[in-house]
Amino acid sequence: MTPPGTERVRDLQVSLVRLAMRHTLDREVVATDIPGLFLFRQDAPTRPINCMYEPGVALVLQGAKRVLLGDECYDYRAHQFVITSLDLPALSQVVEASPERPCLGMRLGLDLRSVAEMVLDSRQVQQRTQQPGGRGLEVGHADAALLDAFHRLLSLLDAPQDIAVMAPLVQREIIYRLLMSDQGARLRHIASAGSHGHRVARAIDWIKAHYAEPLRVQELAARVQMSVSSFHLHFRQLTSMSPLQYQKWLRLNEARRLMLVEGRDASTAAARVGYESPSQFSREYKRLFGVPPRRDMESLRSAPLAGIVPAEARAPATMHY
Repeated sequence: MTPPGTERVRDLQVSLVRLAMRHTLDREVVATDIPGLFLFRQDAPTRPINCMYEPGVALVLQGAKRVLLGDECYDYRAHQFVITSLDLPALSQVVEASPERPCLGMRLGLDLRSVAEMVLDSRQVQQRTQQPGGRGLEVGHADAALLDAFHRLLSLLDAPQDIAVMAPLVQREIIYRLLMSDQGARLRHIASAGSHGHRVARAIDWIKAHYAEPLRVQELAARVQMSVSSFHLHFRQLTSMSPLQYQKWLRLNEARRLMLVEGRDASTAAARVGYESPSQFSREYKRLFGVPPRRDMESLRSAPLAGIVPAEARAPATMHY
């Protein structure tokens, strides 16, 4: 016997793929007219790319993707989504795609304030008692209700006059569906004021705003009202990094952007992001990206000549889809 809802899920996926194909055509990333909604398309597998996953949900419609967070690997394909509850540096790659069956998906950014409001407003959400998982990123299964909400959101691109009124309503429903899913516990944990996850998220916001300044972990822990040991524990649990490693990742990726996009030399870029020692910058850059700054820039700038345009050449260390 076919499980209840299976045909509905299949029909929704087929329709979502058709919509995504039509709205992406030959473009890899499409910023739609719906605030926070992006479509992505890749016609071939990619190598792992450094990126920042911001709070949001990414749904694969066709093909398969992989996210590497620290030592952990997350694979997801059609029927599945990745939910990210805070800003996470990671590696992302497309692992299954072809010109005949491109990897297709959509990503919706999540406003944690809206998530918190939903938690407060809904008794059903409050009654969900699962313990949150270990990381700020989880893979979940998309049921018919969630797929239907995404389908209605994507269909609004064909009715632009309805977007301003209808899109916020559907986005609110998507938040509800995510909170009620098996992977909603982490999202509820991050959005709940006073929780360890919420305090780590506040610390991350501070690091992002002050990444070029010296980071004093004891002061930052006090700022978010945590002991140093508890702060280290929960920060690493959520991000797979220590606070200093997180800051280093931000600094190095911003330096890479400055060199590639703004044409800064390595010494200038290093100083701009807070490095006092160019040699230390070069060592840590090579450790993260595999090659020294100059060789990395030569490779990235010559890649288009070989018919390869790395994602970093377009938007280094940005949100990934």
